[in-house]
Amino acid sequence: MTPAPPQLNAKAWVLIDAATGSIISSQNGDEHLPPASLTKLMTVYVATREIQAGQITSEDLVTVSENAWRTGGSRMFLDPGSTVSVHDLLRGVVIDSGNDASVALAEHIAGSEDAFVGLMNATAKKLGLNNTHFMNPTGLPAPEHYSSANDMAKLARSIINDESAYYSLYAQKYFTWNSIRQSNRNLLLWRDPNVDGLKTGHTEAAGYCMVASAVVDNKRLISAVFGSSSSNSRAQDTQKLLAYGFRFYDTQTYEQGARVLTSTAIWKGMERTIAVGLLDDLTLTLPKNQNRKVETRLRIDTPLLAPIAIGTVIGTFDLYEGDQRLASRPLVALGAVEQGRWWTRWWDTVHLFFVDLFQGWASAEGSNK
Repeated sequence: MTPAPPQLNAKAWVLIDAATGSIISSQNGDEHLPPASLTKLMTVYVATREIQAGQITSEDLVTVSENAWRTGGSRMFLDPGSTVSVHDLLRGVVIDSGNDASVALAEHIAGSEDAFVGLMNATAKKLGLNNTHFMNPTGLPAPEHYSSANDMAKLARSIINDESAYYSLYAQKYFTWNSIRQSNRNLLLWRDPNVDGLKTGHTEAAGYCMVASAVVDNKRLISAVFGSSSSNSRAQDTQKLLAYGFRFYDTQTYEQGARVLTSTAIWKGMERTIAVGLLDDLTLTLPKNQNRKVETRLRIDTPLLAPIAIGTVIGTFDLYEGDQRLASRPLVALGAVEQGRWWTRWWDTVHLFFVDLFQGWASAEGSNK
């Protein structure tokens, strides 16, 4: 038996599996809410993508503008006119949640905050974050600056999958700059050894927010909590979600991609059969059940006529548990078959004509009985 997920003292939350993106638990997951400093997840994601693309390097030296220095809220304590590396700015954004570091980074990458915000929103659109819109790289309150629990969890998944070389930043507990040592505001880095990121946020309007990720037995979960009442409450809410997911859910690969599931007839081709399978692994996150028995059902579109290219969708693969369909995926051709010679095509055309004629006759006879 799988109990109901925990109810939290927060406005919205979501728990997902990092491997599949499947939602385990969600409450108001698509509601537009102020994300506060969770915004900086996108700031860092855009920056690290720029590094990966070779547009900037982590060793680049950035001159801190007066605009960056004057930015209010949490700070890395940069000095105006000083130079600091991109790598240190990233640490200042992630660990110190420095608004001054966020603006300095944005100006270095795009020339201005406004231009960088354009990159943030373009990236959000590319990632399918349909309930997110940014107005600044810091998360300071602004009209039309919003996100959602679901979108922030998706963003965290992209950070983990796409920017793994930089993910270790989110597990660092302390950073010292200008002789000022600050600690990461993610309390779970001290409380739970399985947690290795990501980011907290807080403003009066947003309340206390947190996006976190943890790994147990090679299974990674991601949670996003918006609008908790205190820093301790958001940590407790997050821990409840993660504990629930690890205790009651499991992720398993039920079928491997590119494995031949069957071969089926093909007409008018150089070959008489074609191998069929899935393009990618079929991996599902489901409630734990040691007695689960699954059944696969394949439906192939017939007749299949050459030419057929690799990857062409030619049917459907369904996974069932009893009468419940757990998943449906397209069946694809695992090989290519070129069109046959003229006599093969002619013979198969005649053959298919009589097959269709017989099937039509049989159907008519059946309906007359």
